[in-house]
Amino acid sequence: MQAIPPSESLIEYPSDFPIKVMGPTHIDFAITIVQVVQKHDADFHEGKMEVRPSAKGNYTGLTVTVRATSREQLDALYSELSAHPMVKIVM
Repeated sequence: MQAIPPSESLIEYPSDFPIKVMGPTHIDFAITIVQVVQKHDADFHEGKMEVRPSAKGNYTGLTVTVRATSREQLDALYSELSAHPMVKIVM
């Protein structure tokens, strides 16, 4: 992937950046996502995460707010979250 010049980025770095993650409800879902996010943002903790169950409780939606420091960091985080077997959607 080609690097986007900072002048063309829609995001100013560093900044707080919300990412939505959805997956089937599982007792370990939230903590697993926290562990993945912490690989890319060492300062991330559960207090920077909102948890919302779906109406029927079959799925859990998380909003994780990371400290984005670069496009490469966000791309790597999106890639790892998207590839995780517990995750269905990353936005």
